[in-house]
Amino acid sequence: MLAAMPPSVPSPALSGDESARGRGDACPGTLRLHRADDGALARVRIPGGVLSAGQADVLRDASERLGDGELHLTSRGNVQLRGLPADCGGELAYLLGESGLLPSERHERVRNVVASPLAGLDGRGEADIRPWLSALDELLCAGDRAAALSGRFLFALDDGRGDVGALGGDVTLTARGEDEALLRIGPAHDAVLLAAAQAPRAALIAAETFLEQAPDASAWRVTDLPSGVGPLLDSVLHRLRQAGLQVTRTTAPLPRDPGGPALGVVSGPHPTAALSLGLPLGSVSAPQWQTLTDTARHHGGGELRLTPWRGVVLPGVERTAAAQLLEELGAAGLITGSDSPWTGVGACIGRPGCAKALDDVRATAKAALGRPVGALPVYWSGCERRCGHPHGEWIDVVATPDGHQISRVRGEKRDTPATVPGSPGALAGAVAAARG
Repeated sequence: MLAAMPPSVPSPALSGDESARGRGDACPGTLRLHRADDGALARVRIPGGVLSAGQADVLRDASERLGDGELHLTSRGNVQLRGLPADCGGELAYLLGESGLLPSERHERVRNVVASPLAGLDGRGEADIRPWLSALDELLCAGDRAAALSGRFLFALDDGRGDVGALGGDVTLTARGEDEALLRIGPAHDAVLLAAAQAPRAALIAAETFLEQAPDASAWRVTDLPSGVGPLLDSVLHRLRQAGLQVTRTTAPLPRDPGGPALGVVSGPHPTAALSLGLPLGSVSAPQWQTLTDTARHHGGGELRLTPWRGVVLPGVERTAAAQLLEELGAAGLITGSDSPWTGVGACIGRPGCAKALDDVRATAKAALGRPVGALPVYWSGCERRCGHPHGEWIDVVATPDGHQISRVRGEKRDTPATVPGSPGALAGAVAAARG
């Protein structure tokens, strides 16, 4: 395999080295691996979470041959491979490039795009935004200036239901019927109304305008701008008009995060259905991933949609087979409904994979798992960084030297935390009380 690789495949950088820190944004990718306690980590960007069955096979193969044998989903619908040897970057880049998962080496870390995972499936959105997704990804990969975006900059494409529009995107496009779209910059209440056909181009112009205003490499996201989001929106409006787009400034309320798709069989106006599944703590083994991929290939439309809530949607399933397939996927260890104690439970990698973690929070979460209670998600963090935590309202459980602190988070507000130093049973009771 390595002998067949083209000479243009670069050697990956390892963030965690002094040289990587000196370059500013050290967000991992597939060509810049992150040094963790359990080996190197690669983050594979999956715009909109959309994978073909063949691409899913490549990720499984990479996790088995090069990594720890698991696939880890992120809060942006991307995939992380862990436990990689430091020298595997060339082979990994070749595998991903051959499968279409690495269309541009220069842009691989900036393809951060989340999209409504049920778009075009259940009839609830105002428009099918999948054409936006492919168009925006092509524009990003073709844009010289876009390559300078940080690995943290986020585009969100919302079909009008308000799901990914509430996830804190730097540039958010929201469908307004079939013909119009709203463009929002960060958390601004003002937005830009424009023709839906121009939405992907407008999103790219907005991102490039941000780069013009970013004073240095430390302004990775629009909320990092010293001047705030308001002046940026003014500049974006000016740039859009200069580009010949017909735009209007308007006011639009920020959506409230309704959470991810309901688990189970998803029906809509089509002859087929979709299956919506959760992954316990956002991770699956290679055999579980194979089961998902085989179901998509042989019983669905050959596509998997990874969600920002660490779940998977399988479109194109025959209605008559949907219930049986859901049962089989549940038997494989996936979350298929709200009656699972794993529903809404997430965690960072914790010990031993992360040196900063104070606890093996995944093992602790499993030990403290009780009956499903309450609708709020709960997220276990090994330290105060809270990597990968949810948005909106959720229960925050953080490991400390004295036990675990539990608090309720509502957007930017956090209740006074309570420290629980006791057993898994005491933790389970405290979490259940907070969720209920």
